Amino acid sequence: MKTSIVYLVTSGDLRDSANRICWPAQRDLEAALTNCLSKRGVTLKRAVPVDEARGHGFVSSQREGMDIFLQIPPEAPLIFATAAWQYTHHVLPGLRSHKGSILTVANWSGQWPGLVGLLNLNGSLVKAGVPFSSLWSEKFDDEFFLRGLDEWLATGEITHDLSQVRSFDPAGVQLEVKKVAQTLADDVLRRKAILGVFDEGCMGMYNAILDDELLNPMGLYKERLSQSALLAAMQHVSQKEADGVYAWLRNAGVTFHFGDDAAQHLTPEQVLNQCRMYIAAVRIADEFHCDAIGIQYQQGLKDMASASDLPEGLLNNPERPPVYSPDGRELYAGKALPHFNEVDECAGVDALLTNRVWERLGLDPSTTLHDLRWGELYPRNSAIPEDFVWLLQISGAAPASHFVGGYSGASSMRQPAMYFPQGGGSLRGVSRPGEIVWSRVFQEGGRLHMDIGRGSILELPDAETQRRWNNVTYEWPIVHAKLHGMTRDRLMARHRANHMNIAYAPTAQEADHALACKAALFEQLGGKVHLCGRVQL
Repeated sequence: MKTSIVYLVTSGDLRDSANRICWPAQRDLEAALTNCLSKRGVTLKRAVPVDEARGHGFVSSQREGMDIFLQIPPEAPLIFATAAWQYTHHVLPGLRSHKGSILTVANWSGQWPGLVGLLNLNGSLVKAGVPFSSLWSEKFDDEFFLRGLDEWLATGEITHDLSQVRSFDPAGVQLEVKKVAQTLADDVLRRKAILGVFDEGCMGMYNAILDDELLNPMGLYKERLSQSALLAAMQHVSQKEADGVYAWLRNAGVTFHFGDDAAQHLTPEQVLNQCRMYIAAVRIADEFHCDAIGIQYQQGLKDMASASDLPEGLLNNPERPPVYSPDGRELYAGKALPHFNEVDECAGVDALLTNRVWERLGLDPSTTLHDLRWGELYPRNSAIPEDFVWLLQISGAAPASHFVGGYSGASSMRQPAMYFPQGGGSLRGVSRPGEIVWSRVFQEGGRLHMDIGRGSILELPDAETQRRWNNVTYEWPIVHAKLHGMTRDRLMARHRANHMNIAYAPTAQEADHALACKAALFEQLGGKVHLCGRVQL
């Protein structure tokens, strides 16, 4: 590119309370990047000065991002760098119209969800059709990062190895798989299905919003609901009903970590508020005949009620506290009501299809999405890329059936105050060892796609689990995952989202069979499937 100046932009949370806490990590990232470029005779120029009054230098609104791009030469090379969770829509307008080469960068750390923010932006740029390159590094001195940076500075793009991804061929699956997929596809297309969406666009996740024109031909439709309606419905849940859900959880063995200061600790009142939300959500889903629902929860509702994370985990599990309609009917009896965290509609489509396939095969349909939060080699002194173990994590939606010990192995801790001023508990645990199918639905080129692969959840020693937990958000559940045939850098280079859906199967053979059925179903509905890593059909 023959340039001596590269511009830097970054995006943060909408909440300055989170931006201030995460700012030191961002400052360290920018210092490391500045040093790398300086050694190559290139100046990294911040597009906007740090705002000392606010205590950080993150872009924290869409208008602010638009105005910043007015100061950047349209053809200039640009780096977007993040060490924290960021709202993509703060910078997406400027990136969509920028003509210069774009490089997205994150620090390889679990402290704050910087990698999660990077992947969300990358998935959003893919959906928007904006060309970009991407890099990640722990200390910004490793061969992978420096080689990629030099390639970008010389050519304006980086080529990653994506040879582990191949197109799914429906003709290559067994006849039994074809029959299952055809039966399920015919049912969805004939009867149709409804995704209940409690307000779209959570946290600026452009890649998590799907147009009706893509969903409807698949037999999938949205019921657009309001979080205010959920709040109103909570007022009609009686104290006795809320107490009943709480007692069910206590009897099932869930441990609640209570304290006295509601501003910092979990309290019984916050949990009872979540029990009301759980009942209200199921009743609204029944009223509109929803097949799956998603609660935005981050904005608006967080200032009015306890977080939705505990209810989300209950919804995704067939074994959950019973909920009755006002006229006494048990709602979704013995069934999971799939919930897609943060109203990620791509994850909602995925969860709905998983539910249909797993139930048809007689498997536990409990499913959830997770953030690709972080990971390391295990053993830590290994030099084998295939020894990489991901730490997947999400604040809500993880069902207790995924945990070691189920509900008796689950606990609930207060959500971090910098995100949730009204508190509320998570559903926290360590995911049990076993075989999984992982997947991601995404939009690219005006079409819905699905990446799908196989993995194994590992049981790590308690000391290693605690060490990893201490490096991420301690209040949230975690997963130790190996994704078959997908090394760290291969997955990062390919993945089009911050989220990944997972579901268990009892054996490797059953997981392979379920994967084939799900892939065939998605293609029958008109999507495009990509097999990632080692997949046995």
